[in-house]
Amino acid sequence: MHITHLSLADFRSYSRAEVALDPGVTAFVGPNGQGKTNLVEAVGYLAHLGSHRVSTDAPLVRMGAERAVIRAAVRQGERQQLIELELNPGKANRARINRSSQVKPRDVLGIVRTVLFAPEDLALVKGDPGERRRFLDELITARAPRMAGVRSDYDRVLKQRNTLLKSAALARRHGGRSMDLSTLDVWDQHLARAGAELLAQRLDLIAALQPLADKAYEQLAPGGGPVALEYKPSSPDIVGRAREELYEQLLAAMEGARKQEIERGVTLVGPHRDDLLLKLGRLPAKGYASHGESWSYALALRLASYDLLRAESYGGGEASFEGGGGRRAGEPILVLDDVFAELDARRRERLAELVAPGEQVLVTAAVDDDVPDVLAGARYAVSEGTVERL
Repeated sequence: MHITHLSLADFRSYSRAEVALDPGVTAFVGPNGQGKTNLVEAVGYLAHLGSHRVSTDAPLVRMGAERAVIRAAVRQGERQQLIELELNPGKANRARINRSSQVKPRDVLGIVRTVLFAPEDLALVKGDPGERRRFLDELITARAPRMAGVRSDYDRVLKQRNTLLKSAALARRHGGRSMDLSTLDVWDQHLARAGAELLAQRLDLIAALQPLADKAYEQLAPGGGPVALEYKPSSPDIVGRAREELYEQLLAAMEGARKQEIERGVTLVGPHRDDLLLKLGRLPAKGYASHGESWSYALALRLASYDLLRAESYGGGEASFEGGGGRRAGEPILVLDDVFAELDARRRERLAELVAPGEQVLVTAAVDDDVPDVLAGARYAVSEGTVERL
């Protein structure tokens, strides 16, 4: 799978941009601040319905414009599709597939899949648990686009449950009458149901990623491993349970934490409080790994993600490994956003060699010298909102 043409209207710094893309490597080269990352950010938005740089859509719309449009022609084998997303901050976004307006943005998920390498990836190792949860959940959705709905349901129920708990906590602190919390049981059931499905997917994903991450780390830093991925739930009794037991276990954990939750006014149990422990040898990578080791670990996680999605696109896996509309998703697009400038020479060359065979690889760099020779391919000069093929 690869994008053959990318069109932008009022997206970030671009009033208009039309970029023809080929399979293989394409590099966007230009000084910082000229719009290189904006191009690959748009591609990533098609894959995740979100940006890796900001948490809301408003910054993605060019200043002074009401909306932004991302349009891409996508080829998978002999099949070509045209997908379009219209970003409307403060309103509902719109989507079209092959010019049909009868689709939801979520229906676009799975048509384009990306694996992103970026300087921000260091936060996967050194950052807070939210970075690692996001990594897991985006990869889960790439494998099974229907999980976007499960994640949305979980977030919606969590918000409602937290509102009820906060009201109960405030009433208690101010000496008011005790609130009727009978509806809390209903929210518990909804949260446990969505949470159990999300948790099961995370555990399956970690099991699949573990050998791939260990292999990737060895390729990037020979002799430096092994690495281990260990799920750390908010309720320690959950991991190791059979899949069908997760729902009941989450319900029991919420019941056990209810008194403390009412006191604090927040939900203390569930996937939103979990973490992924990354171990290097016998020690946690966070706090113990060197800067170079942390970089290798972050890159290994991305390479493992790519290997997993690529393997599933060529046959293995369950029916959920499909794009919108029930078709098997294609090989993911590799995006390397200004990552080579962050690496030493050895890691730069090893990473380039490992990703070069990708069906489509998009690279951004400040100067040509930052793009390793093995990543030969098309070049675009990016300057002041213009994109010109060299």
